[in-house]
Amino acid sequence: MLKKIGITIIKTIAFFLGWAIFVSILPLSSSEEPAVWRLWAEVMPLLAIIVFTIIFWLIDRKTVKLHFVDHPVHGILLGTVTGLIWLAIPVLLLYGMKIVHFDGRNVIRLFPVWMLAVFLNVVMQELLVRGYLYQMLKQKHNILAAAIVTTALFTALHGGAFEAGLSPVLNVMTMSLLMTVVLEYSGSIIAPTMMHFIWNGIGALVLGGVSLADDYPKLLITTFDGNEILSGGACMIEGSILVLFVNVILIAVFGVFICKKKAKG
Repeated sequence: MLKKIGITIIKTIAFFLGWAIFVSILPLSSSEEPAVWRLWAEVMPLLAIIVFTIIFWLIDRKTVKLHFVDHPVHGILLGTVTGLIWLAIPVLLLYGMKIVHFDGRNVIRLFPVWMLAVFLNVVMQELLVRGYLYQMLKQKHNILAAAIVTTALFTALHGGAFEAGLSPVLNVMTMSLLMTVVLEYSGSIIAPTMMHFIWNGIGALVLGGVSLADDYPKLLITTFDGNEILSGGACMIEGSILVLFVNVILIAVFGVFICKKKAKG
């Protein structure tokens, strides 16, 4: 048992750190167009995680099954609808309480390229956290171990939340757990990827209320007023306690769905 755990720890560290080191040596774009530069900056980590996923899966292909393309139509529909609901509830509540204000719009050059860059970043994150690593931990150990380790890694990827306070950290952790239960319910990584993309794409690029890399533009000029517990402060939507409540409720809802699905199965 200890040997099995030791091997798993070594694989997890090798996968995550190996990817990080590999990404650090990849070349950056020389383009002076910000959208193209950002797109290249998202392509490289994605290609790296694809390479590492293939390598590690080939090692474990007899014991680890990946669920990347299962139920594609269901995954896209579930992820899109749930993602819109997930984002709309806190935004509408904040708008109704006059905490969030939309004060105009910016002109964004090559907006579709920026949106593609967001999508590639989301795919990279989901493959890194809920791709090979999650399935390896789940199938060699159990769902609890997979959820704990991948949530810790996902939170580490969003290290800026620790500087902002407890609420943003809890939001990031529960976001990861929400993606995990959606993955378990849908049986595919497609649904959580679509949810994550809706959150980042619309929440950041369109609404300007979600934090991405500093060079990402925002279509709407958005301001947040009032109590930081509700407004989220510097973290905006992702720092709001309303998001924590929505995350917990959706986790519970999908938990019930999973239980009903297992009962029927």
